Amino acid sequence: MNRRQFLARSAVAGTAAGLLRLPAFAAAAKAGRPPRILLRSSWQSVNIGDIGHTPGALSLIEKHFPEAEVTLWPGSLGHGSRDLLTKGYPRLKIAEGSLGKDNKPTTPALAKAWAETDLYLSGSGSGFPASNHAVAFQKQTGKPVGVFGVSNDPISGFGAGRDPEGGTLKSLRERALKLPPTHLNADLRFIMDRAAFFFCRDTITRDYLKAQGVKTPILEFGPDAQLGMHLRDDAKGHTWLAERGLAEGKFICVIPRLRYTPYYKIRNSKPNADDLAKDKINDRTTEQDHVKLREMMISYIKATGNKVMVCAEMTYQVEMGKAVLVDPLPADIKKNVVWRDTYWLPDEAASIYAKAQAVVSVECHSPLIALHVGTPTFYVRQPTDTCKGQMYRDFGAGEWFFEVDETSGPQLWSRLEAIVKDPAGAKARVKSIQGIVGERQKRMVDAVRATVSGRV
Repeated sequence: MNRRQFLARSAVAGTAAGLLRLPAFAAAAKAGRPPRILLRSSWQSVNIGDIGHTPGALSLIEKHFPEAEVTLWPGSLGHGSRDLLTKGYPRLKIAEGSLGKDNKPTTPALAKAWAETDLYLSGSGSGFPASNHAVAFQKQTGKPVGVFGVSNDPISGFGAGRDPEGGTLKSLRERALKLPPTHLNADLRFIMDRAAFFFCRDTITRDYLKAQGVKTPILEFGPDAQLGMHLRDDAKGHTWLAERGLAEGKFICVIPRLRYTPYYKIRNSKPNADDLAKDKINDRTTEQDHVKLREMMISYIKATGNKVMVCAEMTYQVEMGKAVLVDPLPADIKKNVVWRDTYWLPDEAASIYAKAQAVVSVECHSPLIALHVGTPTFYVRQPTDTCKGQMYRDFGAGEWFFEVDETSGPQLWSRLEAIVKDPAGAKARVKSIQGIVGERQKRMVDAVRATVSGRV
């Protein structure tokens, strides 16, 4: 389908769904102003992936729809993420606030953003974050809502009908597609049926929502917005590497993860029953998950004489990395391991990953940062980490994707050794992946443009 056909289909389908009643772009043009987008994103700042969703979306819009004016409605802008965004995107407006009991904005800035925007765009995340805000916006304003690369896993996690142990992607897909077509939450169905477009960052989510009969006219795979982030901090990142003797192409980065993030510890709150159950799962699985990474690290260091950098994607993983990946190593191996003892922002991570020979992560988003800067990467998925990992297979990185319970340390090293022996081939593989991702990203922004343009 060519661009003209896509735009025509999107506009006609959107009108049929009652979503493009207002020719927003035409109104904007008549008023002599640019089309306006309200981006709901920046869910939290204790994870560089959640930070990176926002600059990723902003970069894609800036690249493919530069005339658009974006206002960010953030969840949290801590840990320096506010400065990251305001410096990286000088045109960006920020409207903070929440919703009151009447489901209306609690601040004048947010009320103004609601009144002036042509499209509510929900950024990437798990389970359609703040979907209740999208519902309220659509009901209050009648304006279109679009979704930019989210996952919706109906199986993993805690709650009625869910499996706290999760499962492999194959298992999650099979179980999701066996659910009755009435399984989807009523509020989610309301907004998904009325969405101008709904891009799922993995095909398990897409196929589950199709099986549920969701009526949005565009229900397609659209990768996590993190993959669009172009921000880097080479000055800080390269200085850090130089001070620790890490030479370009002579080290790998390794990122740990617990099967469940201990949010009650991060937030310094009292644990509930689910938190305690998650702790038990973590206690039972942490060593068996990370001994495999240590075995890979040992083999890599012995074979190459290179170094390993242990770093974090989330705040709690700073100390965890030392405890599970560094401290248990033999002394002769440990001397080649550099532990990053501080949290960072995604722009510095991008600059360091760009110099690495490879990035191996039990977290989902560091590999996305690595791919964007051209570095080969592994995602070692835990069964509790929802269905979002399917995106790696969807955009052609299946050979670098591993289910942790089905993978051994020697298997990880064997695949890493192939990268060490043929770095040019690995880089070519990254470029091929980037091509697939780039096509999907343009498709996503084309849907944004078609919606706010009101081309009917």
